[in-house]
Amino acid sequence: MKFVVGSPEQQISARMVASGELDGQQVTVHGAVHALRRLGGIAFLTLRMADGLLQCVCPPEIEPEGLGEECAVRVTGLVRPEERAPGGRELAVEGVEVLSRPAAPMPVPVAKRKLNLSLDTELSLRPVVLRAQRERAVFRIQAGLCRAFREYLTIQGFTEIHTPKIVHAGAEGGSNIFRLDYFGRKAFLAQSPQFYKQTMVGVFERVFEVAPVFRAEKHSTQRHLNEYTSLDFEMGYIRSFEEVMDMEAGFLKYAVDLLGRECSRELALLGVELPRADQIPVVRFDEAKRLAAEKYGRAIRDPFDLEPEEEHNIGHYFKEEYGADFVFVTHYPTKKRPFYAMDDPEDPRYTLSFDLLFRGLEVTTGGQRIHDYQQQVDKMLSKGMHPEEFESYLMIHKHGMPPHGGLGIGLERLTAQLCGLDNVRRASLFPRDRSRLEP
Repeated sequence: MKFVVGSPEQQISARMVASGELDGQQVTVHGAVHALRRLGGIAFLTLRMADGLLQCVCPPEIEPEGLGEECAVRVTGLVRPEERAPGGRELAVEGVEVLSRPAAPMPVPVAKRKLNLSLDTELSLRPVVLRAQRERAVFRIQAGLCRAFREYLTIQGFTEIHTPKIVHAGAEGGSNIFRLDYFGRKAFLAQSPQFYKQTMVGVFERVFEVAPVFRAEKHSTQRHLNEYTSLDFEMGYIRSFEEVMDMEAGFLKYAVDLLGRECSRELALLGVELPRADQIPVVRFDEAKRLAAEKYGRAIRDPFDLEPEEEHNIGHYFKEEYGADFVFVTHYPTKKRPFYAMDDPEDPRYTLSFDLLFRGLEVTTGGQRIHDYQQQVDKMLSKGMHPEEFESYLMIHKHGMPPHGGLGIGLERLTAQLCGLDNVRRASLFPRDRSRLEP
């Protein structure tokens, strides 16, 4: 009888080879032939491994017949230093096993440093374009952000949850919600996990989720997607919504440190300068608008929200004045915040809420929520809503909730701003917008 005991063989990674710990040793690695060139009968095979590139030097008597780019191979050889090779090491090949061969050549040369494709072409060829090093680097960094989010919040006593994405009502309201038929009943794709993460504060006190959200907004801007990944958390027993901002600032510091340690090669490849997150300025909404208007001579046109140009100007102002990459803008007008946002008791025209701007773009929205039952019902009625349609949500208020608050971070926006990308779609593996439903 054969048993599986759960002790998989350790794989040799490109990082392990580059570290020098395997110098002079025989190793077996696997990957795809990223590039292949021949000089003087010697084949220089660049192997694309899961975490980087490895140069393999293959003599003619060992090179398999028909070896070409994108062949999946298993290579055995001796590790040796070579400063001109990627990672400063190469493999002197002793054997090559071809595991599979492509049926057609690549439509784009993914081994080039930059592909220089139009966005539409790049997204249409996404399944193969993602094999290019710069594109892979973006999503390695994005994975680092998610890992930092999970690790930091777990350390802070948060519990990870997984909430429904098919719901009976939208958390944000309005028309930007996808409708669907649910066995003959009307249902929607979730705009936010808001109701459920608030509910789970009553269970675990501190919760977080990394999951998709859906917005049926008919826009075609560089900053919007119709499906994106939201990093959400909610925390109970807060004294002020500033505790929520402080928790996010802690996450950002943790993330910057993790990326500096774990993604240094990817950051260098993209020319990314990690932002400062040790001290984040905080400014009221109305004051931020005034400062930007006076500094850059742009009249305030919308007193209830920030326009994209205003966000850019506010970010630029705080970078010039304080060297800050991030800025918290607080106390947004009640008119532009959802029904669960708590009004400022000192001035109910404003809410105890905030946005985080990163290099002039909003990447986070958060704040303190209403926890009192009657106050929540009254707020719904004031916005023309029907509380009876939210009976399961109001159950938490009716049966007791602590003061609580939370936020949602747009992962793709955060990634795009960090990596200096010109369009948020480049920070989404397979973006969904008004016109794109594949690949």
